[in-house]
Formats: sequence, structure tokens, C-alpha cells
Amino acid sequence: MSSTGVDLIANPGDHDQEKGGLSSSLSNGGTDEKKRGPPSSPSLSGSQVEEHSMRRQLKSRHIQLIGIGGTIGTALYVQIGRGLLQGGPASLFLAFTIWCSFILAVTLCMAEMVTYLPISSPFIRLAGRYVDEAFGFACGWNFFIFEAALVPFEIVACNVILHYWKGSEIVPAGGIIAIIICLYGLINVLAVQWYGEVEFWAALGKVLLIIALLIFTVVVMCGGNPTGDRFGFRYWSDPGAFAELYHTGDLGRFLGFLQCLIQASFTIAGPDYVSMAAGEAENPRVVMPRAFNAVFYRLTTFFMLGSLAVGVLVPYTDEEMKIAFSTGAPGAAASPYVIAMNRLNIRVLPDIVNAMVLTAAFSAGNSYVYCASRSLYGMALEGKAPKIFTKVTTKGVPLYAVLVVLGISLLSFLQVSNDAAVVLQWFVNLVTASQLINFACMCVTYLRFYYGMKAQGFKRDDLPYKAMLQPYAAWYALIGTSVMTFVGGYTVFLPGKWDMPTFLFSYTMIAVCPILYLGYKFVNKTKLHRSDEIDLVKNVDEIEEYQRTYIPSPPKNAFDRVLDWLFG
Repeated sequence: MSSTGVDLIANPGDHDQEKGGLSSSLSNGGTDEKKRGPPSSPSLSGSQVEEHSMRRQLKSRHIQLIGIGGTIGTALYVQIGRGLLQGGPASLFLAFTIWCSFILAVTLCMAEMVTYLPISSPFIRLAGRYVDEAFGFACGWNFFIFEAALVPFEIVACNVILHYWKGSEIVPAGGIIAIIICLYGLINVLAVQWYGEVEFWAALGKVLLIIALLIFTVVVMCGGNPTGDRFGFRYWSDPGAFAELYHTGDLGRFLGFLQCLIQASFTIAGPDYVSMAAGEAENPRVVMPRAFNAVFYRLTTFFMLGSLAVGVLVPYTDEEMKIAFSTGAPGAAASPYVIAMNRLNIRVLPDIVNAMVLTAAFSAGNSYVYCASRSLYGMALEGKAPKIFTKVTTKGVPLYAVLVVLGISLLSFLQVSNDAAVVLQWFVNLVTASQLINFACMCVTYLRFYYGMKAQGFKRDDLPYKAMLQPYAAWYALIGTSVMTFVGGYTVFLPGKWDMPTFLFSYTMIAVCPILYLGYKFVNKTKLHRSDEIDLVKNVDEIEEYQRTYIPSPPKNAFDRVLDWLFG
């Protein structure tokens, strides 16, 4: 990419608060008041007052690591091996690289909207404002169901990972699950700064692990291993770069690539987790663009290089990896990195990897509790969920929303009477298409924002952050994510592969979202907002006032100064 393409932030210093309020800039750059749409009310509504109860205590480093922590779970270390088996090393690398371009496009959409209006649960609330209140209702509940269902998924995954070590069976599954739920409750209820700190260090552990594994890959492929074997890219030629799936020849190789692309589409995220922290971010107009920028490039680097590394370390025909996935081996036993360590007679490192994977799963579940509770809080502010969920503690935590998510996490106790692999698959199937639907909804919301700005005479040059390649990036991401939403369960349509439960689970949310949309629309008689009617100024005055009066808190010590410099 060019220098302008590398940085998501076009000119971050051109529109800071010292040049005057954004509201006035937009007003001066627009046309008359009538054309610009309805002005913001001088008085604060009830929902706005409730929002002031939230505390902006998350620093740039917290938000960046929250975005990384919510995305990097066991998939990057363990499940990525399944893609290698199905598509081969070249298909896996190409699929992850291509999907990163779609994530870039989604990130560009979110960065521009959320930096302009960094409120709590932004993409959920803005979907109602910019598209249709019924659309916002469907988006919000789809995201909540997705995030809430992933909490018990990660809890069960933690229990499975613990069973990698011999002797762990003496601790009952119910006890481990109860401990994890209690820890999530303590972290998310005490105060948001506790959540930020815990997630920062847990996510930092994930970053250090993937960096260490990438370094490990380079060292061992060059001969730095007990066997002295300099294998390099040997497995790309023997057994080959592309695996055949379901069919032989070019069709089989294409289906292998398609399966890798499906895995990438459900594995790589980031902008949604960053945006959910916008309402609690310090100095959001400055911090959020940096966070979107940093999270995207770090995540894509990790996933692209990670997909390349596993294809270097292990051939897609490896029998140990096949058996590990077919038998549901616990923990990191199916990880291509651990299998490579076993192949090269390297000891101790597999246990370290499993411990770090356990941390990754715990951290991901912690992020899901946070994002699910904030999405419920945001919907309640907009009247799309019971008002009780707008209540926050004196520390700024939406207590009832957190408790509901923790209540849903009790579903993880299903593992006590059922096989862990079965329970994990239940949760995966339940939310299979939800993430892609979320991305598609974000793109639709941005397009309405973009055309609303254009219709009302606002200049995008006056925004605190102007995304490149718009609106083409939004259309590109919308088409890609929409297509992949329907492709995800394609295997049931192959000859001899029909399975009714798989079909229902793969496409349930695709049916549920239109039902939510039409149901809310019928009951509340909502309408699609015309471009010239979209309210683009609501809450902007509040953000402007915060930016004008914001006084940065100095680092407490030299260590904090170093962290702020590294992740600022």
C-alpha cells in the first residue's frame, strides 16, 4: 500500500478541538439550517442523562488491547489447523489475506462514524438513527445474541483446555465453570478500569504468544531444532500447496480454498470490539482513530503471518493433526504449533503454549461479557430493550446488563451432563452467521451516514477522521460479507452432505434478523430514513463539550509512561 493507504488516519491533526467545535465546522461547511437537517436539542433527554453516568476511563492502550483480546481466541492457535487440513497451506494463507481486505473496509466505515460520534454501543444506536429504528433493533439484538452466546462457548473451551494436562480431571467441570463465571463477574462489575487493566494484560499475553510462535517458526524452519532439519517451505511442495476437499482436481482445490475463506470470515474481527468501548474512552476523538488503526494492522499481521506459519510447520496430511481434530483432543493438542513441536522432539514448549491458549480463551470470554453488556445497555438507551438496563453503578458499570450476560453464561453448565465437543458445537452453530450479519449492518449504516452527509451538504473534510476509498470500501465490504453469510453452510447442498440440523443452525440467524426487523417495524410503525432526514447532529454537542473541557491525566509512574508511549 501507499503511505496514504497504510494509515487509516488521514490527517489526525487537521481537525482537533483547538480549531473550533466540530458542530460549528460542519455548520459552516454545510448549507442552510433547513438543508442540514434537524438541529440537536439544547436540553438533554433522559437517555442522554443516563449516558453521562458512564465513565470515560479507558485509555488508548486499553481499547487497542480490548480489540485484540476480543478477536484472538483459540482460533488463531488451534482451530486454524482445521483450515490447513481442508485447504492446504496456500489456500489458508490466500483466504486469510483476502479476508483481511474486507476487514479493512469495515474498519474504515466504523472508524469514520465512531470517531465522529463516540457514544456507547455506537454501531447499534447509529443503525437506528441513520437507517431505520427497526433496523437498529434487529442489529442490536443480533449482536447481543452473538456476543452473549460466545461467553459460555469460551467458558466451556477453558474447561476443555485445562484437560490437556493429566490430573486435571480431579477438578469437576462444574467447579471450573463456576470459578470462571465468578471471575468474569468480579472483573466486569467492580469498575470499568479493572476490566480495562485485566483485558490489557491478558490480551498482551496473546500478542506475545503469537509473536513468540512466529519467531519459533522462523528459527525451526531454518534448522534451529533438535533434529537439525532445515525444512523451510518443504511442505508447500510435498504434499503440496493446495488440498482437495470433497472433490478431486480444480473443483476440489477450490472447495478447499472456500472452506478456508469461510473459516477466515468467522475468525478475523476487530472493529466491532474497538467501537463498543467508544462510550468509555478517554479523549475519544483522538484515541479512537489510533485504536482502529493499530488494531487492524496488528490483527491482520498476526492472522496473515499465523496462517503462513502453520502451513510451513506442518503438512496438511499430518496424521497426528487429523486424529486430534477427529477425536476432539483437549486444549492445544490439535494446535499445529504443538504438533510441530512434537514432530521436532521439542519438550516443555507445548505446555507453555497450552497455558497461553487458556489465557486467550479466558480473555476472549471476558471481552464478550463486556461487549454483550454494553450492547444491551446501548439498546436500552434507545428504548429497544427494557429501561432497567440503563441503570449504572456509581463506578459507571451497567450492572443489570452485566448480570443478564452472566446469567446466560450459566448455559455452560450443560457440559456437566453432555460431551464438551457437543456443547461447543451448539454455541458455534447458534451464532454462525451473526458476525457476518453484524459487518453487513455496519456497512449499510455507514452508507446511510455517507449519503446523509452528502444530501444535507455536510463536508466530510470537516470530520475528525475521513476514511479513504469511500463509499467504495463500504460497498465492497457489504457485498463480501453478505455473500459469505449465505455461503457459510454450503456443504449441506453438496451431494450426500445434506443434514437438517446443520442447515437450520447455519441459517437460523439469517431468518431471525428479518423477523426482528419486520416485527419491530410492524409494532412501532417505523420508516426508512430519507437521506435528507437523517439526524446527524444528535449527541454531537455533548462530545464537543467533553473534548473542549478534557484535561489529560498524567501517567502515574514511569512504567505507565512507557505503556502509553507503546500503545498511544
